Amino acid sequence: MVEVKLGNPRDAAGVSREADSPRSSLIAHFGAGQPLRLDAGIELEPFQIAYKTYGTLNAERSNAVLICHALTGDHHVASVHPVTGKSGWWETMVGPGKPIDTERYFVICPNVVGACMGTTGPASFNPKTGKPWGLDFPVITVRDMVRAQAMLLDHLGIATLFSVAGGSMGGMQVLQWAASYPERVFSALPIACSTRHSAQNIAFHEVGRQAVMADPEWRQGRYLLEGANPRRGLAVARMGAHITYLSDAALHRKFGRKFQDRENPTFSFDADFEVESYLRHQGISFVERFDANSYLYLTRAMDYFDLAADCGGVLASAFKDAKTRFCVVSFTSDWLFPTSDSRAIVHALNAAGARVSFAEIVTDKGHDAFLLDEPELFAIVRGFLDGAGKARGLKVGG
Repeated sequence: MVEVKLGNPRDAAGVSREADSPRSSLIAHFGAGQPLRLDAGIELEPFQIAYKTYGTLNAERSNAVLICHALTGDHHVASVHPVTGKSGWWETMVGPGKPIDTERYFVICPNVVGACMGTTGPASFNPKTGKPWGLDFPVITVRDMVRAQAMLLDHLGIATLFSVAGGSMGGMQVLQWAASYPERVFSALPIACSTRHSAQNIAFHEVGRQAVMADPEWRQGRYLLEGANPRRGLAVARMGAHITYLSDAALHRKFGRKFQDRENPTFSFDADFEVESYLRHQGISFVERFDANSYLYLTRAMDYFDLAADCGGVLASAFKDAKTRFCVVSFTSDWLFPTSDSRAIVHALNAAGARVSFAEIVTDKGHDAFLLDEPELFAIVRGFLDGAGKARGLKVGG
């Protein structure tokens, strides 16, 4: 059993109403008459988007870079997280003098629809009932996330983006941006992603969802209403998913078969091995900042993602006549989104006549390499944006 200390039972995943009133965030409100039209055939209104910005928008409004976060990320890309107190999830990449340089670019990072850190999702209050949405919240897609982000940009008065960047689920959003709004995207950086979720990835997500729903405290998704919290189920889901973000080589290098604070096995089901202790820590820390129902919704959105299916099964049609400049990046040890997925993106872009560069980075860090200290990735991103900036004649400053 994963031991999870229980706090306030109504404080699902320790988010403490971040779903409605987030700290250290900007909020864009969309009221009556401004619905988000969802793929499920529902109009979501009112709704809100939490976001962070870094840097200065230039006079031409031409230096905006949109950062799209991954499944368990949020909009605190380069600033301290208000719940955990930890640094932003991509501070290696975003900031003054970093590859995505906030002294040159105006960086915007929104929390996606369906999440739990300020953008409307299942943990938010339904204005029609005054109670948390729970499973009454409509199922959302990656395309819905991007539609909402386009509405945010309209709200901010930004017609076009210099670049859109993200990894994993963030990379899916980047590809959807290029497909849905090609005229608004000058350059795109899809990293460690694919144009559709594989059967294996859907299977991993289903195991995680079942872990959440098997927790008696899930209460058919009504845990907020009933003062419960499926922390143990969510922790197990996170543990299983986290394994897919790593590689066998990385796990062996970091942990091997080393025991945790002991020389011999206990002949019990305690966390004898360091890797067991590590995974339990990952599960416990995750539930402090994430909502269980949001986990269900966002994993399902990734499962539904399939750009080719939206274009009659022809992936190249998704990027027909694209003027966007692309840089596609993969990692040799990423078995969640292997390099073959990135090559499929590149082939489709080539078939569509798009301008695309591709890099496969040799590393044993697995899928999570895009979040880690990876100098080759930093050099590629910096070089690609520098080249795109010259091509656009980008001006920076006020």
